[in-house]
Amino acid sequence: MIPALRAELRKITTTRAWWINASVMFAYMVLMAAIMAASFAVSRRAADDAGVAPGSDTFVLDPQSTASSVYTLAVALGYIFPAVLGALVVTTEFRHRTITPTLLAEPRRTRVLTAKLLAVLPFALVVAVAGVLGTVLGGAATLAALGEPTFLADPQIQRTIVLSVVALVVWSLVGVGFGSVLTNQVAAIVVLLVFTQFVEPLLRILLAQFDATEMISKFLPGAAGEAIAGSSLYVSSGLAELLAPWQGVLVLLTYAVVFTAIGRATTFRRDIG
Repeated sequence: MIPALRAELRKITTTRAWWINASVMFAYMVLMAAIMAASFAVSRRAADDAGVAPGSDTFVLDPQSTASSVYTLAVALGYIFPAVLGALVVTTEFRHRTITPTLLAEPRRTRVLTAKLLAVLPFALVVAVAGVLGTVLGGAATLAALGEPTFLADPQIQRTIVLSVVALVVWSLVGVGFGSVLTNQVAAIVVLLVFTQFVEPLLRILLAQFDATEMISKFLPGAAGEAIAGSSLYVSSGLAELLAPWQGVLVLLTYAVVFTAIGRATTFRRDIG
């Protein structure tokens, strides 16, 4: 197992994908956090001037909910980055046809997949920290500039920030599993983008409108990631409810395991030339 893990770590470090991923996520999260923080603060001030109290019915957030929503934007919007990183760990081998020598060196395919899952973790941690740091820096700086409280000293906010990193790291495992199922690199990235940025957000809003389907929305992968963090823009806005953090971990890990098992039973079972 150790030789396979070393080989996978070496493959990742010799590419630029992981640090480009982290850099782009950091910049994106700084921008989005700044925009959202300013938007929430201005909306609340306008509501205050109009005598409207913050609440779900008005879509105006109180100061603490504003801070929580901004600091969890990486989990609510940016989880595509660690997911793509994980998918690249598998799909890059198929794109450049290095999967053949990989399997010749280590013919036990379950071990190869396990090594990929383990190898992606330290790089996913870098990406996750970069993303969450971007939301905190961009959001807190904007809130402070507008004279709003940042709540960075609040233990609950600190816990949410740390758990956001955990959620994003778990997302990389989902990406590895998904990449083992859909090995075409372009197709895998497109499907992840479409699902995470368009399909699931619409599904969550739609399913949450009906009592019979509200529970289903909590088990969607994006919702599970937000559950790990314990907060999100969807929750603060009254658009959704979340599972407990430990339940979120189990659900998201289940997605990773199921995808990986399917990949092992299909892609990694066939002859690869």
